[in-house]
Amino acid sequence: MSIDKVSFPKDFLWGGAIAANQAEGAWKEGGKGVSVADINEFVPHKDLASMSNKEMTREKALFALQDSNGIYPKRNGIDFYHSFKQDLALLKAAGLKSFRTSISWPRLFPNGDESQACEEGLLFYDTLIDEIVRNDMVPLITLSHYEMPLNLAFSYNGWKNRKLIDFFFIFAKTCLDRYHDRVKLWIPFNQINLIKYESFNHLGIFQEDNNNLEQDKFQGIHHELIASAKIKEYAKNLSEEIKIGVMLYSDFSYPENSTPEDNFATYQRNQYEIYYADVLLRGQYPGYIKRFFEKKNITIITQSDDDELLKNTADFMSFSYYNTTLSNANIAQNFSKNSVRNPSLPANPWGWSIDPSGLRYVLNFYWDRWQKPLYITENGLGHFDHVINGQIDDDYRIDYLASHIKAIGQAIADGVEVKGYYMWSPIDLVSCSSSQMTKRYGLVYVNYDDQGAGDGKRIPKKSYSWFKKVVNSNGDSLLTY
Repeated sequence: MSIDKVSFPKDFLWGGAIAANQAEGAWKEGGKGVSVADINEFVPHKDLASMSNKEMTREKALFALQDSNGIYPKRNGIDFYHSFKQDLALLKAAGLKSFRTSISWPRLFPNGDESQACEEGLLFYDTLIDEIVRNDMVPLITLSHYEMPLNLAFSYNGWKNRKLIDFFFIFAKTCLDRYHDRVKLWIPFNQINLIKYESFNHLGIFQEDNNNLEQDKFQGIHHELIASAKIKEYAKNLSEEIKIGVMLYSDFSYPENSTPEDNFATYQRNQYEIYYADVLLRGQYPGYIKRFFEKKNITIITQSDDDELLKNTADFMSFSYYNTTLSNANIAQNFSKNSVRNPSLPANPWGWSIDPSGLRYVLNFYWDRWQKPLYITENGLGHFDHVINGQIDDDYRIDYLASHIKAIGQAIADGVEVKGYYMWSPIDLVSCSSSQMTKRYGLVYVNYDDQGAGDGKRIPKKSYSWFKKVVNSNGDSLLTY
């Protein structure tokens, strides 16, 4: 893809993103309770489509808690809980200007329904946030990144229960009160629309023999939307400097064929994937999703003040971007059915299409729709990396990052207000979808394998020094790449 000479804003946030559940480890240290991520067993997935059949039952969850033979890599992560000072120093040296991470809900509230936070957990995040700032990086904090206390799933059936709004608000209020002097950018829910692929990790709702899981998911999402609006209302009164965002997984599809039916059906499918942001950025449910709910016999139970609460709209739009897909009229009519891979595009080893032009497309689309500042809070290439003579030559990652950052430059030239780019992830960590360690994203190699064996040694890859040049030149070095 060619690039005209464009300039990134001087205050552009060149960042990197991780999640507590994939990096911290220390799953039984510091008073932490068990999270939904702690029962994710290592089961490699070959492609994105295979992720959709991951619903959790109580029996499966209980088995995982008692299982002594399975491999649960997220329990150890990359030991970021103990190594974060060295890791952040490495990332500062790579040029990062901002760092996104999450606060583990059960590290502060082990069961999720307590009224007081665990002081040891609060002190850990005090130290972590201070270290981010000390390394001259702007912290961006996610409150819920697949880390809800497992007790809330067992005792309340997760976000299906409206009580979780109050539990989560206590958690969020605790974090804002404690850290808002150092943290100005907050995301309440990671990838709030990702209910096909990560619904249990996201919502904590069990698949039961007698429940309508689709109904329960959308009810749970409504409770998360209300919780987001309540957090925005509280933040507004706490400090005008605090900015609350909404985050989507950019699950964008192109029409598989040129027929009008496929084009409009795909348009509708894309609407269904972004209605969450329509609610949180426009302050009300759009008509198209109300019609969808009616067609699917989905009834959202609300309270009298919900409509008023939703008027507390978010300050910015953020999203993860990894790939695009194809859709058609048949797929679009079934919300839970997966779209298909675009055969005209190259893909990573897990079948995720590589489409930098799609990033420019969605940036323009989101900006036109909401006119809110945009942050790309995840983008990266999962790949197998190999250490040869102590070095990792990951030219494929450099090519991927270069093409996507160039696409961002084109979107900025188009007039889109892009505030920051956070690569996923600047350091290797455990895969969200498959709990693999060998599905690597980082600029920094971490020496653990899928079974958790290894010494954890950190080794900068070839992409590390390349990314540093990009950041230090504020993107200008891409013009000669």
